[in-house]
Amino acid sequence: MSHIPGTGHSNNARSLVKTVTWRTIGTMDTIIISYLITGSIAMGAAIGGTELFTKMFLYYLHERGWSRIDWGLEDIDSIETSAIPVTASP
Repeated sequence: MSHIPGTGHSNNARSLVKTVTWRTIGTMDTIIISYLITGSIAMGAAIGGTELFTKMFLYYLHERGWSRIDWGLEDIDSIETSAIPVTASP
């Protein structure tokens, strides 16, 4: 797989952490909405618990698919480097 020099692609661990953190937020949202609609915290938790795993799996596949393509990425050399702060080495 080729990619634009200087950009890199996310690795599996990064995709997995992004998957878990995003699904945590999404699941809390689903539980709250389900509770507001049904009036039952148990039903909200059941719906949220189910979608937690299905959507986590789908998001991970989606994230890995996007990591395989260069569309929308820019080469680091084309970015204005004067805006990047330079730090001194100790």
